[in-house]
Amino acid sequence: MDAMQDFLRRAEAVLTRLEPMLPPPGREPDWRGQAFRWRRQGLAGWLEAVRDPHTVELARLTQVDSQREQLLANTRQFVAGLPANNVLLTGARGTGKSSLVKALLPLFAAEGLRLIEIEREHLADLPQLVELVAGRPERFILYCDDLSFEAGDAGYKALKSALDGGLSRRCDNLLVYATSNRRHLLAEQMADNREGWLKDGEIHPGEAVEEKVSLSDRFGLWLSFYPFDQDGYLAAVRQWLGHFGLKYGDRAERAALQWSLSRGSRSGRVAWQFACHWAGSERLARRKDKAGK
Repeated sequence: MDAMQDFLRRAEAVLTRLEPMLPPPGREPDWRGQAFRWRRQGLAGWLEAVRDPHTVELARLTQVDSQREQLLANTRQFVAGLPANNVLLTGARGTGKSSLVKALLPLFAAEGLRLIEIEREHLADLPQLVELVAGRPERFILYCDDLSFEAGDAGYKALKSALDGGLSRRCDNLLVYATSNRRHLLAEQMADNREGWLKDGEIHPGEAVEEKVSLSDRFGLWLSFYPFDQDGYLAAVRQWLGHFGLKYGDRAERAALQWSLSRGSRSGRVAWQFACHWAGSERLARRKDKAGK
């Protein structure tokens, strides 16, 4: 009897150690949701519906007119069941890459568009995710934000297969929209431009460079984003102040320029951060004035 009790105690200890590696029960996707996040626990992954997805008003995004129209056209084709491309949005930070993707959801959700966010560290799970959504009536955009890879990342080849389909046929109801500050998603070295140089024992360095660009080549549509000039930055400030119901005037403009100088950059993100600061400080000042009266 003592041996049996000892065995049960050991079995319970083993199960306690294994439990964190198992997904919580009842993780069947709630397909009524419009946005999802790929979650992972231990060795298992599942789709979790996002109750209140963060979206952006498309009209509030400035200095990205060309990129916006191309992305909208590609997404319209996709939700209509027509051929469309995977999209890579690259360029300067804070210029609206992620916001453009998020803004698609309220525009096309009624037509069946769904957004799935996945972290770079979980891209090795792509075959499992693709199998989960294949055959569904909805149209899924797999959203990878701030995507980049180091040599040897497991998700690199998994993403290549998902984009082009590997041996199995490409999933017709899923596209990948990725944002990155790197055009080719991998770190590039100065030696990459010197094909004749022997580097780290590489006999054919030119072929190594081809491997580096092969992933970005699988995105059929490239959208490039550039740093804002002063006029573009102030236009973004005007838009975001309007979002908070505030007027744009000389005082706000001077403060916005000073804000960008303190941040060392001009972008839509910096404009949004200034608008948050300005709206909050203005409303707080009004409350103090009312309380003083």
